[in-house]
Amino acid sequence: MIYPPPGEVLHFSEDPNITEFVPHVAVTAQQPEAYVWAVDAYSAPSYWFPRECPRAMAWPGASSTSSDVARLLGSAPRVHAIEYGWLEAMRTVRLYAYRFPASVFSPFGGEISHAHVASVSVRPLGPAEPVGDLFEAHAAAGIELRVMVNMWPWWGEVIGSSLEFSGIRLRNALPA
Repeated sequence: MIYPPPGEVLHFSEDPNITEFVPHVAVTAQQPEAYVWAVDAYSAPSYWFPRECPRAMAWPGASSTSSDVARLLGSAPRVHAIEYGWLEAMRTVRLYAYRFPASVFSPFGGEISHAHVASVSVRPLGPAEPVGDLFEAHAAAGIELRVMVNMWPWWGEVIGSSLEFSGIRLRNALPA
């Protein structure tokens, strides 16, 4: 499963044996509250990676210019970028999706957020489901997966552009 069905959210993990998710404050958290984190269908592709893999992602938004789209995305509707040092992990990781009822979660950071949090312990609706080949998941979703020597030059152009973007675990990327 790579997208949650209506009324559900997902949590991706490399551990297929979690029976209960307990709120906690992550080491990298920017807020003091303890949460269980999940994502909706819109954000699910941002987590089709090994957990610690740095990833830079970009897609056109309502105010994106055609020149930025052409220059940074080409003909792709969405681009995810990783560095060559993570290529083998992308090929070999076993990633699993846990399903939760969306009703237990609230949008994090406002109503338009695609991240969702629960402040209570949550049990998955069923066993962890294998995500499968991450390259195939990206291809099936029409997302271009780019592998770069160093993602910082592209990322610098993306964040200075009119595109929508997200960067996850960038602290694990090579130095600029």
